[in-house]
Amino acid sequence: MQMMKRVTLGGMMTLLATTAMAVETPGGGMEEQASGGMPQLDFANPLMLSQVVWLLIIFGILYYVLAHVVLPRFDSVLEDRRARIQGDLEAARLAKAEADAAMEAHRAASAKSRADAQAAITEALASAQADAGAKSAVLNAKLNEQIAAAEARIAAARDAAMGALREVATDTTGALVQRLAGLNEPAAVQAAVQRELAAQGRA
Repeated sequence: MQMMKRVTLGGMMTLLATTAMAVETPGGGMEEQASGGMPQLDFANPLMLSQVVWLLIIFGILYYVLAHVVLPRFDSVLEDRRARIQGDLEAARLAKAEADAAMEAHRAASAKSRADAQAAITEALASAQADAGAKSAVLNAKLNEQIAAAEARIAAARDAAMGALREVATDTTGALVQRLAGLNEPAAVQAAVQRELAAQGRA
């Protein structure tokens, strides 16, 4: 293509003149061809020479049109296509870079969300454990108070029952001793009852 563009219309006309001069004889007349030659190559025929001349002219015109009209349009189309492809490739590279950046940001956000969620869960567990420990301590304190109060009530009831038992045993024993032996010694009876209760673990 570059070689064709370097050949101008003036060069074509020079080539045409050279060809026309080549078919003439040195004396100025036309060279006679052998009678048995091919008619397509009979340059002594003026019609044939005019056809060659018009062929060269038409070829020159076609070459000029191709070199200055058609081929530049082809080059323009190819250049536009090349630029469009390059632009598409550049846009694809930019889109890929943006997609990679978005993916990286998504991964970072996901990691941060997981870390925040884990921290929130840990904090909630610690708060729940602390709350449960506080409530357990309060409940244990209440239970201890209730147990202590119950033990105090049981001890008081036991002491009252033992006092009543001691009194009943003393009265019953004194009455039996007085009835059987005719003796009335409350102090001795009370001491004997106390010893018997102590022996039985009820004192």
